[in-house]
Amino acid sequence: MELRTDTTPLWTDTAPFPRFRKLERDEEVDVVVVGAGIVGLTAAYLLTLDGKRVAVVERERCAQIDTGHTSAHLTMVTDRRLTELRDAFGPDHAQAVWDAGLAAIARIDDIVRAEQIDCDFAWVPGYLHAPLGATADGVEEGFRDEAVAAAQLGFDATFVRDVPFVGGPGVRYGRQARFHPRKYLAGVARAIADRGGMIFEHTNVQEFSETPRAVVASDRTIVCDDIVLATHTPLTGNTSLARATLFQTKLALYTSYVVAAEIPRGRVPDALFWDTADPYHYIRLERLRDRDVIVFGGEDHKTGQVRDTRPCYARLERTLTAMLPTARVTHRWSGQVIETPDGLPYIGETADHQFTGTGFSGNGMTFGTLTAIMAADRIAGRTNPWAELFDPGRVKVRGGAWDYVKENKDYPYYLVRDQLTRRYRDAPICTHMGCTVEWNDAEGTWDCPCHGSRFKSDGKVIAGPAESPIEVK
Repeated sequence: MELRTDTTPLWTDTAPFPRFRKLERDEEVDVVVVGAGIVGLTAAYLLTLDGKRVAVVERERCAQIDTGHTSAHLTMVTDRRLTELRDAFGPDHAQAVWDAGLAAIARIDDIVRAEQIDCDFAWVPGYLHAPLGATADGVEEGFRDEAVAAAQLGFDATFVRDVPFVGGPGVRYGRQARFHPRKYLAGVARAIADRGGMIFEHTNVQEFSETPRAVVASDRTIVCDDIVLATHTPLTGNTSLARATLFQTKLALYTSYVVAAEIPRGRVPDALFWDTADPYHYIRLERLRDRDVIVFGGEDHKTGQVRDTRPCYARLERTLTAMLPTARVTHRWSGQVIETPDGLPYIGETADHQFTGTGFSGNGMTFGTLTAIMAADRIAGRTNPWAELFDPGRVKVRGGAWDYVKENKDYPYYLVRDQLTRRYRDAPICTHMGCTVEWNDAEGTWDCPCHGSRFKSDGKVIAGPAESPIEVK
């Protein structure tokens, strides 16, 4: 098999990005954001909504490094199983972790709508399933337990005996999403600039100071009140060297590999997929204007511990073409995933007026957005329901009773949570490729999130590709 040597991600090849000048003079702002990926640009956007004067500094180009190498899943389903989170931290804390992810996806949706960003955003289902090619013997109980645990905490989750496309038992999670990250962040960057925020590319940070609080970059100084470190692996900033070094020991960096391939339109459901292998595989669809592209990844290993990484790509391509013989691989790339000892990210202050986030595991887009939300809340003086849960200085997440929802009922997310987690556990199955359809309140129809089939309330077909009615109970 001939492997491509180019490792430019699909996202870079399929979306332009506005260019911004280098920092050329001293500035004074309210907040300096270091890094222009999902965390940095989202934080800058939210801070401009709060009326803050913001400067973003990026050493290369926006949305190109860690964010540019994502697989772009948007999900609240964590790498650590929900039953494990529940058993380790208690049900309220487990719910809080997933709520945080769902709130982040909802915020992305809000921004897409508010700024009218054309970025292929769509709410789609997600499926946890058995490893590709494995037998289903003895695994149903585990999937049933995961589905029950999620449903008990108010999430849209159901056990399914036959997962679409990959087959075998698994769990279907409603209200997950996908988007084109570079298109999205291009829209966010334009919105920042429109509101007077400053973005500087090719601007390398050289040092930080506390008195006055400032960032020196490209031999220029930006004085500020607050700093957001949005660099995936956090910079030291104004943290003491001893504390920063200790913090680094709690992070484990892994490299994950991704291939993208053109496939016939409609061959793969528009959904997210993850299996239970270790390391696990993940799949999602990207619908370009004239074709479908499948994004398939896995083969994770500790960063720097595999010298020849070509076999990682080769194994992915063999697995992909075994599933889809007509798939034509067009892109391959790798990205870094950062793990923490307890499976939860570190999000919060690492020094006075210095905010950061890291350890997102396989949830970089959701926890990255969450970091931005929490940074904006902290700088604006707003209470955030997840601050203690993800505190970078935590020793252990506290157990015991915690009336989590009651304590945070006034936070905006909880005013719409019921809508975001609305469940149709007895929803019909689409007769096209077996996806679970969703009820459309406004239209009074059953709509398939995978391929767009629509049905009347009694199950009769309104629009294909489905040709047969669904069974409505």
